[in-house]
Amino acid sequence: MLSCRCVTSTMACSIVAKKMGMKVAHVEGGLRSFDLSMPEEINRMVTDSISDYFFTTSEVANVNLKNIGIKEKQIFFVGNTMIDSLLSNIHRLKKPTCFDKFNLKTGNYIVTTLHRPGNVDQELKFKARLDSIVIASNGIPIIFPVHPRTQNQLASLGIEANNLHFVEPLSYLEFNYLVKKAMAVITDSGGVTEETTVMGIPCLTLRDNTERPETVELGTNCLVGTSPSKLSIALNDIIQGNWKKGEIPEKWDGKTSKRIIEKIIQFESPNHLKAIL
Repeated sequence: MLSCRCVTSTMACSIVAKKMGMKVAHVEGGLRSFDLSMPEEINRMVTDSISDYFFTTSEVANVNLKNIGIKEKQIFFVGNTMIDSLLSNIHRLKKPTCFDKFNLKTGNYIVTTLHRPGNVDQELKFKARLDSIVIASNGIPIIFPVHPRTQNQLASLGIEANNLHFVEPLSYLEFNYLVKKAMAVITDSGGVTEETTVMGIPCLTLRDNTERPETVELGTNCLVGTSPSKLSIALNDIIQGNWKKGEIPEKWDGKTSKRIIEKIIQFESPNHLKAIL
């Protein structure tokens, strides 16, 4: 069984597969934020603990796996399947209706997404997050596609600002169109930091940790935590054109799926299975 993206269903399916005597290959194995308050972190740890093969996105993930006793011959550094999806659809990106509705201009608006419990579940903290984003934006339009979890909190907060625009959740093609043409992205999503890194868009992550450190070390992402002052300084750097250019991590080239398929074909060899296990 091939598992990917460590949502709860990934963990559950991996457990079922192992109980049925099947081999489990974990795509994006070895990702770690080392933050057990994140449900995904627990899912990753459990899935990694019972997987037989690991397809990783970075050398950092390889080290994380080796540190928990995974044999090097079980680990395959193949790249990032999310980037395969992005690059194969980059020519199909679709302009969302909000682009014209709010008269957006390329490079002159900010995309914001927030959905993690630590950022949105407590009303006062959530309001403080949004207030700090509005203040730091210096009047630049902010487009906020609202996650269903986030929507539950917004109704009672009464947050309003002339440049803050809440919109319905967008499709994959619409959202990445919006990101590709933005000045910057402010988010608490790990996946978005990968996409902004490849598209070269400055990204500020409202978290104290990340399971994708390569987006910070090489890419265009910056961990600003939850400090309003740090957010303001970082966003001002972006507005002034002083942001790092960033690089695309190794093997984030749109060919990861092909590498995975090639390895799976090798797994069909009984001798290969015996050598690994």
